[in-house]
Amino acid sequence: MKDLELAQELLKAKDEVVQEIRKIIVGQDKVIDDLLVALFCKGHCLFVGVPGLAKTLLVSTLAQALNLDFSRIQFTPDLMPSDITGTDILHEDPETGKRVFQFIHGPVFSNIILADEINRTPPKTQAALLQAMQEKKVTVGGNTYILDQPFLVFATQNPIEHEGTYPLPEAQLDRFMFIINVSYPTQEEEINIALSTTSGHLPTLKPVLNAQQVIEFQELVPQVPVSQYVAKYAVELVQSTRPNQNGSTPDFVREWIDWGAGPRASQYLILGAKAKALLDNRVSATVEDVQAVCRQVLEHRIILNFKAEAENIKVSDMIEKLLKTVKA
Repeated sequence: MKDLELAQELLKAKDEVVQEIRKIIVGQDKVIDDLLVALFCKGHCLFVGVPGLAKTLLVSTLAQALNLDFSRIQFTPDLMPSDITGTDILHEDPETGKRVFQFIHGPVFSNIILADEINRTPPKTQAALLQAMQEKKVTVGGNTYILDQPFLVFATQNPIEHEGTYPLPEAQLDRFMFIINVSYPTQEEEINIALSTTSGHLPTLKPVLNAQQVIEFQELVPQVPVSQYVAKYAVELVQSTRPNQNGSTPDFVREWIDWGAGPRASQYLILGAKAKALLDNRVSATVEDVQAVCRQVLEHRIILNFKAEAENIKVSDMIEKLLKTVKA
């Protein structure tokens, strides 16, 4: 009974959060839906889109609506790991005169982290986020510090500029639950954006939730039941992306895909389906829920071969073909 009551509270909270976000963000309905699914799954997200599509604004607005601590880290070529995690500073006690090292927390010690243009910083600095994203803690100077919960990393990438960038390695890409493509607004939406942002009026956001409530909702998602049938479909979908998988791998996968998705994709498909069902006011996850989140889960976990690139085949094309090929 308590879980049912909590599920109803989540539905109400979701509507209120979206209402607050809508005060600032025009359009991008699918992006907002995906963002909320990832949030309640404790999943990190990678946003891909050209500059000026309000990716940063969306994340900061979400943090305000949830009343969570927010940090924005602008990734640049000269950014150091200590600029993210924090560092030990030699501190002199004014009373005793004794010098001791004092740890100064970095921006990673927040609930929501916006890693802006994450592919603009060298791999060593990108890796500083790795332990935080996976283990929810950081180690500096031999000491380990636990991060406050909830903890989520939302990173952005610019898909059109490649000079001076450092593509994320597959191991780090795999830490992101979703890749979310942010597209241009429609003409009507862009008119509304142009009018609202040049009016001089700044909407006031009302905090809807707090950290403890977000944690409770995140703990509710895994409790959503999923049948063996739906789980089997999710796993078959993931295994079908692997060209060297024993069994009925589609011919086009062997022809165009170099590496497929790993087991973490199966986990995220099922977890995302659970959150999707919960946010749509349903008591169990379905095949349709798996299909609704599969593009976001699989797109950055499939590596195409040279033949696919030569023939201008895209990962999104592969996912569409898989959805038509793998039968529920």
